[in-house]
Amino acid sequence: MKSTLDQIEDIKKNGYSLNFATTFDHAFENYKKIAVYSGLIFLVFSIIVAIAYLGTIAAYFGIENIQKDFIAEYSKKKLSGNELFIHTIGISFLAAVISPFMAGFLKMADCADRDSEFNVSTIFSYYKAPYFGQLFINAFIPALIGTGISNIVKNVDSSYIGTTISFVIPYFISYLMFLSMPLIVFGKLKGLDAIRSSFIIVTKNPLTMFAFFILGFIGSLIGFIGCGILVVFTIAFNTSMIYATYYAIFGIEQEDSIDSNKKYNVD
Repeated sequence: MKSTLDQIEDIKKNGYSLNFATTFDHAFENYKKIAVYSGLIFLVFSIIVAIAYLGTIAAYFGIENIQKDFIAEYSKKKLSGNELFIHTIGISFLAAVISPFMAGFLKMADCADRDSEFNVSTIFSYYKAPYFGQLFINAFIPALIGTGISNIVKNVDSSYIGTTISFVIPYFISYLMFLSMPLIVFGKLKGLDAIRSSFIIVTKNPLTMFAFFILGFIGSLIGFIGCGILVVFTIAFNTSMIYATYYAIFGIEQEDSIDSNKKYNVD
């Protein structure tokens, strides 16, 4: 079987095709298998991150300076050069550190697809060599570019147009990096190779990939329609969309599965 990089070279030369209906159906069926369990994990993780974030803000600015509208007001203010640098590096570092955690949901999606066992430890499968370093690089560089450009634009132009552009840029970078994470997890690529390869794949079939990107994003936010808390149970749809798209293009070898016990472990 050809290596992932060889397949990328074929795609670069000849392109590829995707069956929209088949890929979407695969994503939806996969999502139904992981929605509840992944939602519970994400809920606990979100609470921990929120507490850590608020604690950091309170420690940096002083709890006495934090008022009701502090975060909203802070997001609108123009940052100094040092603040801009610290904010950009901080957001990029956070994205890189939690990247292996998010990759764990891809492993969960793969286990569910194979009817194999998964548990809480599955989420932390990639906080080890050789995956952690490559996932860190893969997340840090795009986040640094997207956040950096977004912050600069917002600082230079605080008008509606500037604010809109600064909002869109990180999502556009995420769109280009749509398949970079599974290219590391399943394709065994290095971080930089995954960034380059995802760009090639997305730009070779931009409309279809954009449709999957938007569907994954919208599907993740459906929980807001009924009740905000439900979003933790719908956010996994984006993971399933990414997984199904990668699977449709490359397939996934059996050895990538954690095991083959054909059951779900929710202990």
